[in-house]
Amino acid sequence: MSLNQNTEKEFEHIISICRDIFLAKTKDYGTAWRILRTTSITDQIYIKAQRIRSIDDKGVQKVEEGVKPEYIGIVNYSVMALIQLELGTGDRLELDAGDAERFYNTYIYAARDLMLNKNHDYGEAWRNMRISSLNDIILMKLLRIKQIEDNKGRTFISEGLDANYYDIINYAIFALIRLEYESS
Repeated sequence: MSLNQNTEKEFEHIISICRDIFLAKTKDYGTAWRILRTTSITDQIYIKAQRIRSIDDKGVQKVEEGVKPEYIGIVNYSVMALIQLELGTGDRLELDAGDAERFYNTYIYAARDLMLNKNHDYGEAWRNMRISSLNDIILMKLLRIKQIEDNKGRTFISEGLDANYYDIINYAIFALIRLEYESS
């Protein structure tokens, strides 16, 4: 099995974990997150990435929730942000479970396809990166998103909001792959 095939298999495994949590929470809460503006979702992702960095910097945590759930939250909130970019925060706040799952799959598999293309070109370089660096890149992407949001979505040369959310999904999944498969 080539490295890329292994990556795709690992990626699919992590996607299934993230999707299962997204769907379970949809059953519990509906799509209450639809009320959030993308700026609020960006801040939620930032909080999660900053907590991971804080735990890494301090070497200790006081809330026993680990970093895996935070990375899963980063993936799922990023998918929510992409859905919000498409749908906006209009009148239709509640999505039925089937629609929510279809939207989720559309964006998570678009992220996977992007990862496969970039992974081909970069030759699995992420496997040699520190997990802390993956998180730092997520934080950098979030700061870029905040700047684009503050500029009302206008960019001069840079990729837009969606490209940054896709990258965040992929870096978070890379971190989850490393955490899942290096610790077993």
